[in-house]
Amino acid sequence: MQNLPSAPLRVLMVSDVYFPRINGVSTSIETFRADLGAEGVEVRLVAPAYPEPHEAPATWRVASRRVPFDPEDRLMKRRPLDRALDDLATDGVDLIHIQTPFAAHYAGLRTARRRRVPVLATYHTHFEEYIHHYLPLLPRPLLAGIARRIARNQCNGLDAVVVPSLAMRDTLGAYGVQAPLHVLPTGIPVARFANGNGQRFRFRHGIPEHRPVALFVGRVAHEKNIGFLLDAMVHAVRRQPDLLLVVAGEGPALPHLRVRTIALGIEENVRFVGYLDRATELPDCYAAADVFAFASKTETQGLVLLEAMAAGLPVYALARMGTRDIVEPGRGAIAAPDTPVDFGHGLAALVADRRRLEALADDGRRFAEEWSSPERARQLATLYRSLV
Repeated sequence: MQNLPSAPLRVLMVSDVYFPRINGVSTSIETFRADLGAEGVEVRLVAPAYPEPHEAPATWRVASRRVPFDPEDRLMKRRPLDRALDDLATDGVDLIHIQTPFAAHYAGLRTARRRRVPVLATYHTHFEEYIHHYLPLLPRPLLAGIARRIARNQCNGLDAVVVPSLAMRDTLGAYGVQAPLHVLPTGIPVARFANGNGQRFRFRHGIPEHRPVALFVGRVAHEKNIGFLLDAMVHAVRRQPDLLLVVAGEGPALPHLRVRTIALGIEENVRFVGYLDRATELPDCYAAADVFAFASKTETQGLVLLEAMAAGLPVYALARMGTRDIVEPGRGAIAAPDTPVDFGHGLAALVADRRRLEALADDGRRFAEEWSSPERARQLATLYRSLV
Protein backbone atom coordinates (compact mmCIF):
# COMPACT_ATOMS: atom_id res chain seq x y z
CA MET A 1 0.00 0.00 0.00
CA GLN A 2 1.37 3.42 -0.93
CA ASN A 3 2.20 5.69 2.00
CA LEU A 4 0.06 8.78 2.09
CA PRO A 5 1.80 12.10 2.77
CA SER A 6 1.41 13.25 6.37
CA ALA A 7 -0.65 16.33 7.13
CA PRO A 8 1.36 19.55 7.49
CA LEU A 9 2.37 20.53 10.98
CA ARG A 10 0.43 23.67 11.93
CA VAL A 11 2.56 26.17 13.85
CA LEU A 12 1.32 29.46 15.22
CA MET A 13 4.11 32.01 15.69
CA VAL A 14 3.68 35.16 17.73
CA SER A 15 6.12 38.04 17.94
CA ASP A 16 6.24 41.57 19.33
CA VAL A 17 8.30 42.65 16.30
CA TYR A 18 8.24 41.97 12.59
CA PHE A 19 8.80 43.89 9.38
CA PRO A 20 8.69 46.79 8.66
CA ARG A 21 10.60 46.93 11.98
CA ILE A 22 14.15 45.97 11.03
CA ASN A 23 16.11 43.83 13.47
CA GLY A 24 17.49 40.33 13.95
CA VAL A 25 14.21 38.89 15.20
CA SER A 26 12.34 39.99 12.08
CA THR A 27 15.10 38.59 9.89
CA SER A 28 15.14 35.28 11.74
CA ILE A 29 11.37 34.84 11.44
CA GLU A 30 11.43 35.67 7.73
CA THR A 31 14.36 33.32 7.05
CA PHE A 32 12.86 30.32 8.85
CA ARG A 33 9.39 30.85 7.39
CA ALA A 34 10.80 30.90 3.87
CA ASP A 35 12.07 27.33 4.23
CA LEU A 36 9.74 25.64 6.73
CA GLY A 37 7.06 25.04 4.08
CA ALA A 38 9.39 22.63 2.29
CA GLU A 39 9.63 20.70 5.55
CA GLY A 40 5.88 20.20 5.80
CA VAL A 41 5.34 22.99 8.33
CA GLU A 42 2.54 25.53 7.86
CA VAL A 43 3.37 28.75 9.72
CA ARG A 44 0.96 31.53 10.58
CA LEU A 45 2.38 34.62 12.27
CA VAL A 46 0.74 37.11 14.62
CA ALA A 47 2.63 40.41 14.90
CA PRO A 48 1.98 44.10 15.62
CA ALA A 49 0.40 46.51 13.20
CA TYR A 50 2.72 49.43 12.44
CA PRO A 51 1.91 52.90 11.13
CA GLU A 52 3.77 51.94 7.93
CA PRO A 53 1.99 49.11 6.08
CA HIS A 54 3.93 45.97 5.24
CA GLU A 55 2.42 43.07 3.35
CA ALA A 56 3.55 39.56 4.29
CA PRO A 57 1.91 36.21 3.56
CA ALA A 58 0.15 34.32 6.37
CA THR A 59 0.62 37.25 8.76
CA TRP A 60 -2.09 38.61 11.03
CA ARG A 61 -1.59 42.13 12.36
CA VAL A 62 -2.76 43.17 15.82
CA ALA A 63 -3.63 46.69 16.94
CA SER A 64 -0.73 48.18 18.88
CA ARG A 65 0.45 51.33 20.59
CA ARG A 66 3.77 53.12 20.76
CA VAL A 67 6.32 52.13 23.42
CA PRO A 68 7.23 55.35 25.31
CA PHE A 69 10.96 54.68 25.77
CA ASP A 70 11.49 52.95 22.42
CA PRO A 71 9.75 54.73 19.53
CA GLU A 72 10.71 52.08 16.96
CA ASP A 73 8.69 49.34 18.66
CA ARG A 74 5.01 48.69 19.28
CA LEU A 75 3.14 47.01 22.13
CA MET A 76 0.24 44.83 21.00
CA LYS A 77 -3.04 45.36 22.82
CA ARG A 78 -4.02 42.42 24.99
CA ARG A 79 -7.62 41.81 23.92
CA PRO A 80 -7.04 42.01 20.14
CA LEU A 81 -3.94 39.84 20.57
CA ASP A 82 -5.75 37.16 22.55
CA ARG A 83 -8.62 37.23 20.06
CA ALA A 84 -6.30 36.82 17.06
CA LEU A 85 -4.50 33.87 18.64
CA ASP A 86 -7.74 32.19 19.69
CA ASP A 87 -9.29 32.62 16.25
CA LEU A 88 -6.27 31.12 14.51
CA ALA A 89 -5.99 28.31 17.04
CA THR A 90 -9.65 27.43 16.47
CA ASP A 91 -8.75 26.67 12.85
CA GLY A 92 -6.24 24.15 14.15
CA VAL A 93 -2.80 24.41 15.72
CA ASP A 94 -0.25 21.79 16.74
CA LEU A 95 2.29 24.00 18.43
CA ILE A 96 2.90 27.64 19.40
CA HIS A 97 6.28 29.28 18.82
CA ILE A 98 6.93 32.51 20.75
CA GLN A 99 9.59 34.83 19.32
CA THR A 100 9.79 37.67 21.87
CA PRO A 101 9.35 38.01 25.67
CA PHE A 102 6.81 40.81 25.92
CA ALA A 103 3.07 40.74 25.17
CA ALA A 104 3.66 37.93 22.66
CA HIS A 105 5.15 35.66 25.32
CA TYR A 106 2.28 35.85 27.78
CA ALA A 107 -0.45 35.70 25.14
CA GLY A 108 1.22 32.76 23.41
CA LEU A 109 1.58 30.91 26.68
CA ARG A 110 -2.06 31.53 27.64
CA THR A 111 -3.29 30.26 24.28
CA ALA A 112 -1.06 27.18 24.39
CA ARG A 113 -2.30 26.20 27.83
CA ARG A 114 -5.94 26.74 26.90
CA ARG A 115 -5.53 24.68 23.72
CA ARG A 116 -3.33 22.05 25.42
CA VAL A 117 -0.61 22.27 22.79
CA PRO A 118 3.18 22.48 23.25
CA VAL A 119 4.81 25.89 23.40
CA LEU A 120 8.42 26.88 22.82
CA ALA A 121 10.25 30.16 22.43
CA THR A 122 13.38 31.44 20.75
CA TYR A 123 15.55 33.53 23.06
CA HIS A 124 16.89 36.06 20.57
CA THR A 125 18.10 38.90 22.77
CA HIS A 126 20.49 39.15 25.71
CA PHE A 127 18.51 41.80 27.58
CA GLU A 128 20.76 41.82 30.64
CA GLU A 129 23.57 43.37 28.62
CA TYR A 130 21.75 46.39 27.22
CA ILE A 131 18.57 47.15 29.17
CA HIS A 132 20.48 49.88 31.03
CA HIS A 133 20.75 51.89 27.79
CA TYR A 134 16.98 52.31 27.79
CA LEU A 135 16.44 52.75 31.56
CA PRO A 136 19.59 54.69 32.52
CA LEU A 137 18.21 56.15 35.74
CA LEU A 138 17.96 52.76 37.43
CA PRO A 139 21.01 51.00 38.92
CA ARG A 140 22.61 48.61 36.43
CA PRO A 141 22.91 45.66 38.91
CA LEU A 142 19.21 46.00 39.72
CA LEU A 143 18.24 45.93 36.04
CA ALA A 144 20.49 42.92 35.40
CA GLY A 145 18.91 41.01 38.27
CA ILE A 146 15.40 41.80 37.03
CA ALA A 147 16.29 40.71 33.50
CA ARG A 148 17.70 37.39 34.76
CA ARG A 149 14.68 36.66 36.93
CA ILE A 150 12.20 37.42 34.13
CA ALA A 151 14.17 35.26 31.67
CA ARG A 152 14.34 32.36 34.13
CA ASN A 153 10.64 32.46 34.96
CA GLN A 154 9.57 32.81 31.33
CA CYS A 155 11.79 30.02 30.03
CA ASN A 156 10.86 27.59 32.79
CA GLY A 157 7.21 27.93 31.84
CA LEU A 158 7.90 26.53 28.34
CA ASP A 159 8.26 23.07 26.87
CA ALA A 160 11.50 24.02 25.11
CA VAL A 161 13.73 27.02 24.41
CA VAL A 162 15.67 27.64 21.19
CA VAL A 163 18.93 29.57 21.60
CA PRO A 164 21.01 30.77 18.65
CA SER A 165 24.45 30.13 20.16
CA LEU A 166 26.38 28.09 22.72
CA ALA A 167 27.08 31.26 24.69
CA MET A 168 23.35 31.96 25.07
CA ARG A 169 22.73 28.36 26.15
CA ASP A 170 25.36 28.72 28.85
CA THR A 171 23.97 32.10 29.92
CA LEU A 172 20.42 30.79 30.39
CA GLY A 173 21.74 27.72 32.18
CA ALA A 174 23.56 30.01 34.61
CA TYR A 175 20.29 31.88 35.17
CA GLY A 176 18.73 28.64 36.42
CA VAL A 177 16.67 27.77 33.34
CA GLN A 178 15.59 24.13 33.59
CA ALA A 179 13.56 23.86 30.37
CA PRO A 180 15.34 21.96 27.55
CA LEU A 181 17.68 24.32 25.68
CA HIS A 182 18.24 23.62 21.96
CA VAL A 183 21.09 25.40 20.15
CA LEU A 184 19.75 26.26 16.72
CA PRO A 185 21.19 29.32 14.96
CA THR A 186 19.23 31.15 12.31
CA GLY A 187 20.48 30.19 8.88
CA ILE A 188 21.19 32.59 6.07
CA PRO A 189 20.06 32.62 2.44
CA VAL A 190 23.62 32.28 1.16
CA ALA A 191 22.80 32.85 -2.51
CA ARG A 192 21.17 36.23 -1.78
CA PHE A 193 24.48 37.72 -0.68
CA ALA A 194 26.84 35.98 -3.08
CA ASN A 195 26.40 38.16 -6.17
CA GLY A 196 26.36 41.77 -5.06
CA ASN A 197 27.67 44.54 -7.30
CA GLY A 198 30.21 46.52 -5.30
CA GLN A 199 31.01 48.95 -8.10
CA ARG A 200 27.36 49.92 -8.35
CA PHE A 201 27.21 50.71 -4.63
CA ARG A 202 30.43 52.72 -4.70
CA PHE A 203 29.24 54.74 -7.69
CA ARG A 204 25.87 55.45 -6.05
CA HIS A 205 27.53 56.76 -2.88
CA GLY A 206 30.49 58.53 -4.47
CA ILE A 207 33.17 56.21 -3.07
CA PRO A 208 36.31 55.96 -5.25
CA GLU A 209 36.94 52.51 -6.71
CA HIS A 210 40.16 51.81 -4.81
CA ARG A 211 39.40 53.53 -1.50
CA PRO A 212 39.60 50.95 1.36
CA VAL A 213 36.23 50.47 3.05
CA ALA A 214 35.35 48.94 6.41
CA LEU A 215 31.65 48.18 6.84
CA PHE A 216 29.22 47.92 9.73
CA VAL A 217 25.69 46.66 9.07
CA GLY A 218 23.04 46.55 11.75
CA ARG A 219 20.69 48.50 13.93
CA VAL A 220 22.28 51.79 14.91
CA ALA A 221 21.65 51.39 18.62
CA HIS A 222 23.79 51.96 21.69
CA GLU A 223 24.15 48.26 22.47
CA LYS A 224 25.84 47.68 19.11
CA ASN A 225 28.96 49.47 20.42
CA ILE A 226 29.37 51.56 17.27
CA GLY A 227 30.98 54.30 19.33
CA PHE A 228 33.86 51.88 19.90
CA LEU A 229 34.28 51.59 16.12
CA LEU A 230 34.44 55.38 15.83
CA ASP A 231 37.11 55.53 18.53
CA ALA A 232 39.04 52.77 16.75
CA MET A 233 38.82 54.67 13.46
CA VAL A 234 40.74 57.56 15.03
CA HIS A 235 43.72 55.22 15.34
CA ALA A 236 43.12 53.34 12.09
CA VAL A 237 43.21 56.46 9.91
CA ARG A 238 46.57 57.47 11.30
CA ARG A 239 47.94 54.40 9.49
CA GLN A 240 45.43 54.35 6.60
CA PRO A 241 44.41 57.98 6.05
CA ASP A 242 41.93 57.18 3.25
CA LEU A 243 40.14 54.37 5.15
CA LEU A 244 36.35 54.83 5.12
CA LEU A 245 33.93 53.32 7.63
CA VAL A 246 30.46 52.82 6.14
CA VAL A 247 27.64 52.44 8.69
CA ALA A 248 24.55 50.87 7.10
CA GLY A 249 21.45 50.96 9.27
CA GLU A 250 19.16 53.20 11.25
CA GLY A 251 18.30 53.48 14.92
CA PRO A 252 18.09 55.66 18.03
CA ALA A 253 21.86 56.17 18.40
CA LEU A 254 22.30 57.76 14.97
CA PRO A 255 22.12 61.46 16.00
CA HIS A 256 24.59 60.88 18.85
CA LEU A 257 27.01 59.03 16.57
CA ARG A 258 26.90 61.74 13.91
CA VAL A 259 27.85 64.34 16.53
CA ARG A 260 30.56 62.10 17.94
CA THR A 261 32.07 61.57 14.49
CA ILE A 262 32.51 65.33 14.11
CA ALA A 263 33.90 65.68 17.64
CA LEU A 264 36.52 63.02 16.88
CA GLY A 265 37.51 64.80 13.67
CA ILE A 266 36.83 61.81 11.43
CA GLU A 267 33.76 63.00 9.54
CA GLU A 268 35.64 62.53 6.23
CA ASN A 269 36.31 58.89 7.15
CA VAL A 270 32.78 57.84 8.22
CA ARG A 271 29.70 57.56 6.00
CA PHE A 272 26.21 56.87 7.40
CA VAL A 273 24.14 55.44 4.52
CA GLY A 274 20.94 54.52 6.38
CA TYR A 275 18.81 51.43 5.95
CA LEU A 276 19.46 49.33 2.83
CA ASP A 277 16.94 46.99 1.22
CA ARG A 278 18.03 43.44 2.07
CA ALA A 279 17.19 41.98 -1.32
CA THR A 280 18.77 44.65 -3.52
CA GLU A 281 21.01 47.29 -1.94
CA LEU A 282 22.52 45.30 0.95
CA PRO A 283 24.28 42.63 -1.19
CA ASP A 284 25.87 45.45 -3.21
CA CYS A 285 27.01 47.13 0.01
CA TYR A 286 28.73 43.97 1.25
CA ALA A 287 30.40 43.53 -2.14
CA ALA A 288 31.72 47.11 -2.04
CA ALA A 289 33.63 46.72 1.23
CA ASP A 290 37.06 45.29 2.01
CA VAL A 291 36.39 44.14 5.58
CA PHE A 292 33.41 43.85 7.94
CA ALA A 293 34.06 45.55 11.30
CA PHE A 294 31.90 44.62 14.29
CA ALA A 295 32.27 45.45 17.98
CA SER A 296 28.94 44.46 19.57
CA LYS A 297 29.22 42.55 22.85
CA THR A 298 25.54 41.68 23.21
CA GLU A 299 24.78 39.53 20.14
CA THR A 300 23.08 36.20 20.69
CA GLN A 301 24.29 35.13 17.24
CA GLY A 302 25.46 37.82 14.81
CA LEU A 303 23.73 37.05 11.51
CA VAL A 304 25.36 39.98 9.74
CA LEU A 305 28.76 38.37 10.18
CA LEU A 306 27.58 35.32 8.25
CA GLU A 307 25.96 37.50 5.60
CA ALA A 308 29.29 39.28 5.15
CA MET A 309 31.12 35.96 4.82
CA ALA A 310 28.59 34.71 2.26
CA ALA A 311 29.39 37.84 0.24
CA GLY A 312 33.12 37.08 0.43
CA LEU A 313 33.77 39.85 2.95
CA PRO A 314 36.34 39.07 5.70
CA VAL A 315 35.14 39.70 9.24
CA TYR A 316 37.12 41.57 11.92
CA ALA A 317 35.08 41.45 15.11
CA LEU A 318 35.09 41.10 18.86
CA ALA A 319 34.53 37.46 19.85
CA ARG A 320 31.92 38.05 22.53
CA MET A 321 28.67 36.24 23.35
CA GLY A 322 27.04 34.77 20.24
CA THR A 323 29.65 36.06 17.81
CA ARG A 324 32.18 33.65 19.33
CA ASP A 325 30.64 30.70 17.46
CA ILE A 326 31.28 32.55 14.20
CA VAL A 327 34.57 34.33 14.89
CA GLU A 328 36.57 31.87 16.98
CA PRO A 329 36.81 29.11 14.34
CA GLY A 330 38.94 31.57 12.38
CA ARG A 331 37.40 30.65 9.06
CA GLY A 332 36.98 33.93 7.24
CA ALA A 333 37.08 35.89 10.49
CA ILE A 334 39.66 37.41 12.81
CA ALA A 335 39.03 37.93 16.52
CA ALA A 336 39.79 41.60 17.14
CA PRO A 337 41.32 43.08 20.31
CA ASP A 338 38.99 44.82 22.74
CA THR A 339 40.62 48.25 22.91
CA PRO A 340 40.06 51.04 20.38
CA VAL A 341 43.80 51.54 19.84
CA ASP A 342 44.59 47.90 19.10
CA PHE A 343 41.35 47.36 17.17
CA GLY A 344 42.12 50.36 14.99
CA HIS A 345 45.72 49.36 14.34
CA GLY A 346 44.67 45.80 13.47
CA LEU A 347 41.94 47.06 11.15
CA ALA A 348 44.39 49.31 9.28
CA ALA A 349 46.88 46.46 8.91
CA LEU A 350 44.22 44.09 7.63
CA VAL A 351 42.83 46.35 4.90
CA ALA A 352 46.39 46.87 3.64
CA ASP A 353 47.06 43.13 3.32
CA ARG A 354 45.34 42.16 0.06
CA ARG A 355 46.64 38.61 0.03
CA ARG A 356 45.28 37.92 3.51
CA LEU A 357 41.94 39.48 2.63
CA GLU A 358 41.60 37.19 -0.39
CA ALA A 359 42.38 34.08 1.66
CA LEU A 360 39.90 35.08 4.36
CA ALA A 361 37.22 35.77 1.74
CA ASP A 362 37.54 32.27 0.24
CA ASP A 363 37.50 30.58 3.65
CA GLY A 364 34.54 32.68 4.79
CA ARG A 365 32.42 31.71 1.78
CA ARG A 366 32.93 28.03 2.57
CA PHE A 367 32.13 28.59 6.25
CA ALA A 368 28.93 30.50 5.43
CA GLU A 369 27.70 27.60 3.28
CA GLU A 370 27.57 25.47 6.44
CA TRP A 371 24.99 27.89 7.92
CA SER A 372 22.55 27.72 5.01
CA SER A 373 18.93 28.43 5.90
CA PRO A 374 17.30 25.27 4.46
CA GLU A 375 19.33 23.05 6.79
CA ARG A 376 18.45 25.17 9.83
CA ALA A 377 14.75 25.02 8.90
CA ARG A 378 15.02 21.24 8.66
CA GLN A 379 16.45 21.14 12.18
CA LEU A 380 13.68 23.37 13.53
CA ALA A 381 10.99 21.21 11.88
CA THR A 382 12.54 18.15 13.54
CA LEU A 383 12.39 19.92 16.92
CA TYR A 384 8.74 20.85 16.36
CA ARG A 385 7.81 17.24 15.66
CA SER A 386 9.63 16.01 18.73
CA LEU A 387 7.35 18.18 20.88
CA VAL A 388 3.92 17.33 19.45
